[in-house]
Amino acid sequence: MSQYGGPDALVPREVDEPVPRPGWVTVDLRASALNWHDVLVRRGRYGSPLPHTPGADGAGIRTDTGAEVVLLPSLFWGERPSAPSREFEILGDRTAGTYAQRVCVPEESLAPKPIGYSWEQAAALPLVGVTSYRALVTRAGLSAGESLLIIGAGGGIATMALSLATALGARTFVTASSEEKLARARAGGAAGGVLHTNEGWPSWAKSLSPCGEGFDVILDPVGLWDRSVHALRPGGRIVVLGANVAEQVMMDVREFFFGQYSLLGTTMGGPADFRGLLDLVATGSVAPPPIAATYPLEDAAEAHRLLEAGGRFGKIVLTP
Repeated sequence: MSQYGGPDALVPREVDEPVPRPGWVTVDLRASALNWHDVLVRRGRYGSPLPHTPGADGAGIRTDTGAEVVLLPSLFWGERPSAPSREFEILGDRTAGTYAQRVCVPEESLAPKPIGYSWEQAAALPLVGVTSYRALVTRAGLSAGESLLIIGAGGGIATMALSLATALGARTFVTASSEEKLARARAGGAAGGVLHTNEGWPSWAKSLSPCGEGFDVILDPVGLWDRSVHALRPGGRIVVLGANVAEQVMMDVREFFFGQYSLLGTTMGGPADFRGLLDLVATGSVAPPPIAATYPLEDAAEAHRLLEAGGRFGKIVLTP
């Protein structure tokens, strides 16, 4: 990127090799996955330095040991598990990212590539995986036997959250924008769902919950929680981690506190969350992220057009 803007701001160019600093490791990338966060970087939302190589997710081979690894996109999380430090950043914000043949990251940001995962699946796991794990496990404390509603089936976070919730033993429902996405979610383990394109969808979703009283936990990665909260049971928890549909909401304050609801904000997880995620993946109970499309690295602009168009189910991946 030499400028901010639309997908055409992404141009293939030769740049210098990354130079490792003490405690950092260079990785030969085999695949890099797209995230909506990359679109915001491209548009200049995070003030990334120019020229700049974006990209948060990747998997490849350590140049020093030859080990196959995945990258944790959280850099400089800090010592406090409850929230990141002031130095925290996401790989690809200010540090050169994974839309490249090589990337250099702190050694603590590397973990072994999950057994049985392809390079594309491994690259697609870290950001959505650690974010979903932190939201469901670290923040919401979702446990076996509880009910969960995921808003917006089809996106990377929602798809991974469904897989994690199924592995945890929760009974999971979804909302989606199309019947096709509902069908794909059911095939992935969802017990049912509703279309959030219809008026009154929170009430319809609530009717699917145990005894029709509402869900124990609602995961909202899109910004519809002023509406989705109406599908929550009294005393339930709603976890908010995205705003690509709406950045502001208005709520009835009295309704909220009389409902004894818990509103939990969260973002990407840190090293402890990543370890928890990979331990769960190692049990074999977490399905790999579905891959919607794969593009050559030099076609990153076209991949971004597909990402912004929406309508896909699964992750978009670049391969050098």
